[in-house]
Amino acid sequence: MQALWMVLASFIFATMGVCVKIASDSFNSAELVFWRGVIGMVFMWGLARSRGVSLATPVFGMHVWRSSIGVLSLGAWFYAIAHLPLATAMTLNYMSSVWIAAFLVGGALMAWNPTKPGTGPLAQGPLVLTVLGGFAGVLMILQPTVEQDQAFAGIVGLLSGIGAAFAYMQVMALARAGEPETRTVFYFAAGTVVAGALGMLVAGVSPFLWKQALWMLPIGVLASLGQLCMTRAYSNAATLVVANLQYSGIVFAAVYGVLLFGDLMSPMIWAGMGLVIASGIAATVLRERAAPDSPAEEH
Repeated sequence: MQALWMVLASFIFATMGVCVKIASDSFNSAELVFWRGVIGMVFMWGLARSRGVSLATPVFGMHVWRSSIGVLSLGAWFYAIAHLPLATAMTLNYMSSVWIAAFLVGGALMAWNPTKPGTGPLAQGPLVLTVLGGFAGVLMILQPTVEQDQAFAGIVGLLSGIGAAFAYMQVMALARAGEPETRTVFYFAAGTVVAGALGMLVAGVSPFLWKQALWMLPIGVLASLGQLCMTRAYSNAATLVVANLQYSGIVFAAVYGVLLFGDLMSPMIWAGMGLVIASGIAATVLRERAAPDSPAEEH
């Protein structure tokens, strides 16, 4: 049953991506981030109040750092959704597991002591192959989009995955500090409000049309519901199985893209998506062996 919660969370996040793509025709990314945060704050405040969870925190600085990274990742992801096929943007954002593997490889190589056996580059072979496979998949996905002058959006999508990796590691740190999920999600939403407002000072504000603005509501609600479903999935299930099921979101996004937006998915793109999914699963397996109690990732 817990595994089904992760599938539901992935479906919700993919559905949120649909709403973001539709709303991006009328609003810029800063506005989407702002209103996603406002609605998320209200939703999480009500949930915290109903559960009796205090929003006061002894580690405010950690929340500021996590929110700063997460907001940059979220803004980049929304931009990628607006300018790339939905499945492509989703896949690039889900590269976070591969980026974490890359960070682990880089850290291990920097700390390599030639006098100690079993710590050299060969010991990192599986992770290295995982990282290379993930990057090869990205090249296969982006090759057609580069030809369509969407290279910048592809780079931004990659950056969203890097930001998600950093945010994921900070979420783990907050969990170790004893912060409840409700509080962490609330402060992330608060961070998106601040960042979105600052972004609108630079990018400007679009004409506010109620019919188009209604898409903001499902974006905020679905984001919060997806995080809650993901938390429930991790509560009583094998973390490894649940973590790997998050990649079903790429499949949902691909189906949405084809049916709703007429996205053309060449065999090369499908193969690249499959390679990224396989690399992400492999990275999750290897990371699970090193840290079996990793918490849920957020969007």
